[in-house]
Amino acid sequence: MSERDESALREAICAVCRKLWERGLVAGGDGNVSARLGPDRVLATPAGFSKVDVAPDDLVVVSGDGRKLNGEHAVSTEIGVHLRAYLRRPDVHAVVHAHPPTATGLAATGQTIPDDVLPEATVLLGPVPLVRYATPGTPALADAFEEHWTGHDAFLMANHGALTLGGSLRVAHQRMESLEHTARILAAARAFGSVQSLAPHEVLALREMRARLH
Repeated sequence: MSERDESALREAICAVCRKLWERGLVAGGDGNVSARLGPDRVLATPAGFSKVDVAPDDLVVVSGDGRKLNGEHAVSTEIGVHLRAYLRRPDVHAVVHAHPPTATGLAATGQTIPDDVLPEATVLLGPVPLVRYATPGTPALADAFEEHWTGHDAFLMANHGALTLGGSLRVAHQRMESLEHTARILAAARAFGSVQSLAPHEVLALREMRARLH
């Protein structure tokens, strides 16, 4: 990646960080964002920063095995999950981790988001697994994702938060926003009554649409 392209990517990551904060998907030092710089280089947010305060020069470059290659600060403690995603999914070029309140509330009760209720969620998010709890910042958390990488682009993390993947930073961020928006709609629907699932043939058509988009 050229110096100019890296500069643009740094700006884009910071823009996503600000949007996550502005829309209430992170607070304090919550969350982290990363994107591929090359085959064995990843650009990621630093540890301990409120996302609204992250500037392009604060970002950290790490190798595929987590060694810091460039940057003043320590990299996010969740980098292991990001690196595992890039290792297992060559199609993924960006990862977003946040604590969206409603979606995280579902995860804290052992629930996840069905992919047979809202068409937009079926197409953009696909099935959303609930990843078992493991201590944040440890290899065990990355290990908890192992059974879920294939076929999934959005994840709820038990008692923790959410993770979304994308072939671009834009898509990974959109999936995080869509995940929380879908969770809010489901919460409202459940408050009004029972949630009505789409007909099986409609769900199949939407899943085929999602497959074509991939």
